[in-house]
Amino acid sequence: MELLLLVGAGIVAGAVNAAVGSGTLLTYPLLLAYGLPPVVANGTNSAGLAPGNLFGAFGYRRQMAGRRREVVPLAVTVGSGALVGAILVVALPASVFERIVPWFILLACLLVLVGPRVTATLKSRGVDPTTLPRHVLLPVLLVVGLYAGYFGAAQGIILVAALTVLFDVDLQRSNAVKNVLQGVSNGVAAAVFAIAGAVAWAPALALALGASVGGAVGAPVARRLPTAALRGLIVVVGVVAAVVSLRNL
Repeated sequence: MELLLLVGAGIVAGAVNAAVGSGTLLTYPLLLAYGLPPVVANGTNSAGLAPGNLFGAFGYRRQMAGRRREVVPLAVTVGSGALVGAILVVALPASVFERIVPWFILLACLLVLVGPRVTATLKSRGVDPTTLPRHVLLPVLLVVGLYAGYFGAAQGIILVAALTVLFDVDLQRSNAVKNVLQGVSNGVAAAVFAIAGAVAWAPALALALGASVGGAVGAPVARRLPTAALRGLIVVVGVVAAVVSLRNL
C-alpha cells in the first residue's frame, strides 16, 4: 500500500516537474514518512524522479529540435554542479541550504514574473541578455546544479527563471531546456547516491514508475498552456513551495 502511494505521488510529482518544477516538495516528505533517513530519502527522491524528467523532456522534443549543440554545455555545467552538490550531501548537514531555499524560490518567482519586462527594457537600450556570452549564464547554472544535487526542491522554477532571462525569453522553449537540465541534475545526483549506498530501491522504483507516467502526461499539458497561464502557474507553485520551505525551517 505504501509503495502504491509512492507511485501515485510520483505521477503527480512527474507531471508538476514537467510543467513547472518542485515535485520534490511532495515526494521528499512522503519518503521521510516511509521511514527513510534524510540522506537516503534525498537520494531515493533523485533516483525516483529522474525518469520523469526524461519523459518530460521527450514531451518537449519539438521545442528542442536543432538545439543540441547549445544545450550540451548547459547540461554539462548543471551536471557538474549536481555532482558536487550530491557529494556534499553525504558529507555535510542540510541545514545550510535549507535556510536559503525559500529565498531562492521567491527570487526565482520574481524573475519569472518580471523577466520579460526586464528583457524588453534592456533591449530598448540596445542590450539583449539572451545573446550575452555563455560565460554569463554558465556560473548561474553551476550554482543551480549545486543546489539541485544537494536538495533540489523547486529547482525547475529556479532554472526557468535563469533561462528566460539569460538564454531564451520564450517560456515554452526555456521550459523544454529546463526539463533536460532537471533530468541531468537528478540523474547525476542519483548516481552519486547509489554509489554511496544512499538509495532505497523499492520506493525509488515506485516513484520512477509514477514519475514516468506523470512526466509523459504533464509535458503535453504544459506545452498547450498559453504563456501567461504557464507563467502564472509557475509563480503560484513557486510561492507555495517557498511557504512550505519556510514552515519546515
